[in-house]
Amino acid sequence: MQSASTIVLKHKYSLAFALLTSFLTSSIHAQDNSPYSRYGLGNLSPQTNVINRGMGGVSAAYSDVFSINYNNPASYAGFQVFQEQRSKKVSQGRVILDAAVNYDSRSLSEPNTTRSFTSNDLLFSHVYVGIPIRKNWGLSFGIRPLSRISYNILRGERLQSPSGTPIDSAFTQYTGSGGSFLPTIGTGFGTNNFRLGASVGYLFGKKELTTHRGFINDTIQYAAGDLTTNTNFGGLFFNVGTQVLIDLSKKALLRLGASGNWRQTLSGTQDILRQTYTLNSTSGQELQIDSVLHQIDIAGKVVYPATYTAGFMLDLAPGTRTRGWNIGLDYSTGKWDDYRFFGTKDLVQNNWEVKVGAQVTPSETAMQNGKLTSYRFGFFTGRDYIKVGNDLPVFGVTFGLGLPLRNYSRLSNQASILNFGLEYTRRGNDQNVIKENLFRLSVGLNFTDFWFGKRKYD
Repeated sequence: MQSASTIVLKHKYSLAFALLTSFLTSSIHAQDNSPYSRYGLGNLSPQTNVINRGMGGVSAAYSDVFSINYNNPASYAGFQVFQEQRSKKVSQGRVILDAAVNYDSRSLSEPNTTRSFTSNDLLFSHVYVGIPIRKNWGLSFGIRPLSRISYNILRGERLQSPSGTPIDSAFTQYTGSGGSFLPTIGTGFGTNNFRLGASVGYLFGKKELTTHRGFINDTIQYAAGDLTTNTNFGGLFFNVGTQVLIDLSKKALLRLGASGNWRQTLSGTQDILRQTYTLNSTSGQELQIDSVLHQIDIAGKVVYPATYTAGFMLDLAPGTRTRGWNIGLDYSTGKWDDYRFFGTKDLVQNNWEVKVGAQVTPSETAMQNGKLTSYRFGFFTGRDYIKVGNDLPVFGVTFGLGLPLRNYSRLSNQASILNFGLEYTRRGNDQNVIKENLFRLSVGLNFTDFWFGKRKYD
């Protein structure tokens, strides 16, 4: 094993140049860069579909036959609808395919300075299928991301002795990648006025964190340090929900909803590497000089906290051929004080969020004819689960559109809707280390069709 003291490089600044080039290259390719994703499980992904995002994220009491509200599995009981058509009573089950992508534009700024950085990324949002089984009973399955880790930070500094005498210049590069995904399958059932639902999934993910540290000297180039920790984890994940429907009048319906998960423990393994290294002067490949610590397959646990959402939604003029209103409010919270990552709490705290949203929507028949557009808007405010120094306040406004698409087919029961959601989120303020502004454009396609239709004649 070689000594880790010093070595002389052919190009003494090649290591610093390679790190700087790596950082600039990641910026040119417009990779997502969010330093706050270093903590906890990373930046939390949207946990609602595109329709709900346009309404400020309101979802606890939401249910319709054109989308899949995977945040509350009790809504799956609403996949089957009943229609009165003259003297006929038609019972039909609407099968749904709900898929979407996100385009994120994130800007970072340091308070009281002019320094800023912008990154852009195209990300997978979700894909879900909903199947009606019978009246007030439905099934849904799919996959969605739960969190995302992505950052690349290069810092340069001039080191000083305790007496204040300059020593050497140093550079540190912090990089992280990974995230988590949640495939689930769930069912919802009940009566015309009360629903219960549950889903089970397998939450899995990885967290890869690396720190490169090096010194620049006029005569001697010190060996750089590499501190890398790679973690993989996974385990069963359960979610439950309920919805209550209250008829206020012939043209007003009140929905109450609640959903959430209890604290759950995931299993994981971790690889830890602590080494000194240099870079090949031609290829830029990292070459190990000395391995200080190398451990693999270290078993550990990840404690995912309990999270809860509750709210209401008021449906005005439901079931008519004219436009109707959906107005809702949600409150959600996560007990992130209970979070542990291989025994470490990390810089996280309990979070909360209040969401308010509304939708102006056409009737089902009008949407099938492609004549009307749904308009959605909302806002949300709260406290982020990540805490680096001061609390990290969150505020956002949203807007959405639902555009029905004509289906040129004899199968007139098909209905496709192209949904757009635009979100602006402000994360942090002048009291935080970094402020984030996020613009997110979500585009989703909801394809539905009536299956297993049965007609009954009076």
